[in-house]
Amino acid sequence: MSTAIAAPVHATPVHVTSDGALPHAINEAECRLFREAAELAGRKWTAAVLLALARGAQRFSELASGIDGISDRLLAARLRELETQGLVTRTVIPSTPVQIRYGLTGSGTELIRILHPLVQWAKRSGAAVPSADA
Repeated sequence: MSTAIAAPVHATPVHVTSDGALPHAINEAECRLFREAAELAGRKWTAAVLLALARGAQRFSELASGIDGISDRLLAARLRELETQGLVTRTVIPSTPVQIRYGLTGSGTELIRILHPLVQWAKRSGAAVPSADA
């Protein structure tokens, strides 16, 4: 399995495998998939929503109170987007009042697992973590 590392358009792209080796080639379709996946995972609030669900939040109000700074409108939009992408489930429970529960799909859980090593990378690289006020 290989992963493309973003490079300027004029530069020769650098490609590494999961074990750090350089493969012989990578096709354009894989580069495009990598870019799309990285953009989805890196979109503002996506990680916060996925983490809140991974920690057990199920209801909209639990998600809203557990994610500091997100508006209800933006949370609803991000949940719809993540559901469309197959990362989040939305279950309507017919009761009075109607209950809606959210959860991670297998793919959403896998994405959390894939992104988790970024914590160690951030610690090693000294990557700045912006404050909530920024």
